[in-house]
Amino acid sequence: MSRTDVVIKTRDGNCPASLFTPAGTGPWPAVVFYMDGLGIRPALWDMAQQLADTGYAVLLPDLYYREGGYEQMVPAKVFADPKQLENLIRMVGTLSRDRKVSDSVAFIEFLKGRSEVKGERFGGIGYCMGGNVALTVAGEYKDAFAAIASFHAGGLATDQPDSPHLFVKGITGRVYVAGAVEDAHFTDAQKAELGKALTVAGVEHIVETYAGAHHGFAVPDHPAFNVEAAERHRQALARLFGEALAA
Repeated sequence: MSRTDVVIKTRDGNCPASLFTPAGTGPWPAVVFYMDGLGIRPALWDMAQQLADTGYAVLLPDLYYREGGYEQMVPAKVFADPKQLENLIRMVGTLSRDRKVSDSVAFIEFLKGRSEVKGERFGGIGYCMGGNVALTVAGEYKDAFAAIASFHAGGLATDQPDSPHLFVKGITGRVYVAGAVEDAHFTDAQKAELGKALTVAGVEHIVETYAGAHHGFAVPDHPAFNVEAAERHRQALARLFGEALAA
């Protein structure tokens, strides 16, 4: 694993992160990998390295750095323990739109200053909570991202004032959103509303749901991991980044 641990100074403190690169000397197009709600752990390191190995410098920041450290989470155990689940929900709730946006200023500037990185526009990818973060950030920094991918995220098109679909106008990158058919966090109504918003905004996009999959289908240590859906997500991501980030 080609992983470099770094600390990124943000508006609110110091954010631990890892930068993953392929073999070779680079530089490579960069991708910001927004973690799911279960936090930084080996499964995400593996996913980041696998993505890096396809030709990218991948930054995986710990969005929970304001917690001042937390015990590494095991998804199956968290979902089976009411106290752990309650704490997970609390932690997810600490990430306001303002925090998602302000943190990403630091991530973008960090990547611009790295010798491993080429290009001024990046990819953004996120899973579950991170999928919401990726689309939120793309809606704020409309020229920073050439491609944005969101997998089994929730809350993408709601009646809340911070709903990501309200901020998509002006996004210049390509957007790919994949949910699961069996996922109450991303309903058919949300799918339709998000697709409408992107269409009206003139954003190149695909918004779809995977049949037979559930919330969490792409993350290997998640109880809902689905091999077929995970492979479909990898192929979609390879197409998106391969076309949009090639330079």
